[in-house]
Amino acid sequence: MKIMYPANIVKGEDGIYTVTFPDFPEAVTDGATLEEALHNASEALTLTLEGRMEEGMEIPSPKERGRHLVAPAARVQSAVLLKMARGKRTVAEIARALGTSWPAAQKLEDPRHSPTLKQLEKAAAAMGKKLLIEIEG
Repeated sequence: MKIMYPANIVKGEDGIYTVTFPDFPEAVTDGATLEEALHNASEALTLTLEGRMEEGMEIPSPKERGRHLVAPAARVQSAVLLKMARGKRTVAEIARALGTSWPAAQKLEDPRHSPTLKQLEKAAAAMGKKLLIEIEG
């Protein structure tokens, strides 16, 4: 699963590009150019997902639709993916499967934490999943 959300981008009469997200009405940003607007959109999405995770709010599954798909920071992507992959399993169950402590397992779903590839790979395997890495241009 990719963590990329559709964004609506509208160029105003003033030449400014305004970005909104159908899945996150609270995330709004803009930019003087399309490139700047997309960069700012990634930052806005990152902050929105961090805030929602900290508040325990729902994170909708990404649905690839729309012309512009925006990805948050990699550390937030990993936190969202692990939380979604965990499903109904508790953090304690994942900690036991990883042979680690509850705080260490919980840290994997912290959007402000940057886990190592080894940690992500072990966590994915503990949930019966496989870690894939992709670099997009």
